[in-house]
Amino acid sequence: MKPLSIGALSRAANVKIPTIRYYESIGLMPEPVRTSSNRRTYGREHIDRLRFIRHGRDLGFTVDDVRALLELSAKPQQSCHLADSIVAKNIADIDRRIAALGQLRAELQRMFDECKHGRVAECRVIEILADHEICLQDEHAPV
Repeated sequence: MKPLSIGALSRAANVKIPTIRYYESIGLMPEPVRTSSNRRTYGREHIDRLRFIRHGRDLGFTVDDVRALLELSAKPQQSCHLADSIVAKNIADIDRRIAALGQLRAELQRMFDECKHGRVAECRVIEILADHEICLQDEHAPV
């Protein structure tokens, strides 16, 4: 395979150039070979690694999770216990966020249902937003 420029790598892996540079700066991507004119050049292994990183990030893994999974992928005979635990942790986090979103939806639905859809002076939505004490939930955790 002919060496790729950073632009060609970007297109091949569907990742923006600044993201590639960021992954290089934090050590997720290996330093590329440089030409005599100091241009970065990339090969098949860079495409594969970048796709792995992108897919992991798309699935919600943190950069640290992806780093650990990349390290594991380089040791195919090792137990996959760590990979399993990373996925289990992420599933638990998703479940927590789903529960929080359910509570948030219920609060918003209540606000909407209690509103008479008349004038702003009588609007239950505005009233609840102005007085957190009327909310059913003590906190609205960010998800």
